Parts: sequence; structure tokens; C-alpha cells
Amino acid sequence: MSSFKAGLIQTNVSNEMSENVAFVREQAKLARDAGADFIMTPENTGLIGANRTETLAKAQTEEEHAMLAACRASARDIGAWFLLGSIHVRVPGEEQIRNRSYLIDRTGGIVASYDKIHMFDVQLAGGESYRESSTFKPGDKAVLAETPWGVLGMTICYDLRFPYLYRDLAHAGATMLSIPSSFTVPTGQAHWHTLMRARAIETGCFVVAAAQCGEAADGGMPRYGHSLVIDPWGKVLNQLGSGP
Repeated sequence: MSSFKAGLIQTNVSNEMSENVAFVREQAKLARDAGADFIMTPENTGLIGANRTETLAKAQTEEEHAMLAACRASARDIGAWFLLGSIHVRVPGEEQIRNRSYLIDRTGGIVASYDKIHMFDVQLAGGESYRESSTFKPGDKAVLAETPWGVLGMTICYDLRFPYLYRDLAHAGATMLSIPSSFTVPTGQAHWHTLMRARAIETGCFVVAAAQCGEAADGGMPRYGHSLVIDPWGKVLNQLGSGP
């Protein structure tokens, strides 16, 4: 595995795609100017709808998706690889949408994509509940992708709580793991660092995890932030705070 510099973009996405596109493109250029070879965004980079109806209504197909097109253009313009953490993708003929992550090379080509397998269906102690499965269709396969620096295992957020997925990715050859996320503050404070470090240690892989932060556009709990880069010994190489 050869060395490289990763730039993680921490976002507080709105429910307006154009605002989020502008922020990501600006931050990607700044990351590249600072020497980043590989740039990563969080889960739900495109938008977070104010409710399920809006999320479904604003989902776009892969071919027309504004955030995917913007990230591909950024990769071409600045000459860096891009891990688009995830966007909401409509698949023709399916009632539910997909929570999909993309690996993009420096020419803007899509190298691989991954649909989130594990849905965040929980009832929190304070009465708040999340039912991702009511909106998103889960993926059914793990994804490995070749990069110039090693093999990347692609996952998304709630996958983090299922260690067998990461074990299988490592056994299949992964040397890096991407875990773009949108953790709430309570679960982030309790588990974020512990689980991320555990996945690195138990697999012997580097972990890159860009995260959402701040007040949530869907009215839910604020997001935790604290994007992380972790080495295979579980050492935190760098992290962000709680703001964009």
C-alpha cells in the first residue's frame, strides 16, 4: 500500500441540492489545494429531505443526479479521486430509493458503487424513531474497489455496527475502509470513536469516515460530526470537530 493524503469534507446538508453542491465543490478545491489525493464526503451528501415524502420526491436517477455530476466534475477539474459518501438514487421501476455511495477516479469515471446494506431502524429512548427501510431499499452485496493506494472496502454509516461485513471485506483483500456517516449526537458521543477504532483494529485496515454535523434538515437530532481518519492500530490520525 502506497501513501496518500485524504481530505474529508464535513457537511451540514440542507434539503436544497444546489446549496450542498456548491459547498462540496468549494471544499473539494480547498482540499486539493492542501494536497489531498483522495477526497471524501459523508452519507446523504446530496440532501436530507424535511420528511419522507420530500426525500422520495427529490431523489434523482443516477443519470440525472446533480450531486453525482458535480462530484465527477470536481474529480476531473482538480485531478483527485473522490468518494461520494452517499446520495439518494431513484431506480426506475422501484418504489423505494437507494442510499448509494460512489468511488470516482481523477478522470471523473465511476469506479464502483455500493448500496447501503443495513437500514437504520431504531426506536430511541426519548421517543424518536428512525425507519430507513420505509424509504430505502437495502443493498445485497459487499463491494471492493481498486484504487492507486490499495483495495477499498465500501460501507455506509449503520453498517458500522455489523463487524462481520468488515471482517469479510478485509479477508477479501481490503486495506482501507470507507464509512461515510450521519450519526446523531447521542450515539456519536457514546459509540462513534469506539466503533470506528474497533473496525480498524480488528481488520488491520485504515478507516476514513466523513460525517454529517449540525442541525438536521429533517428535524431529527443534530448530527455528531467528528470525521475521522484511523490507522490499523486504532490510532486517530486526524479528526474534525462538530462544525462544517
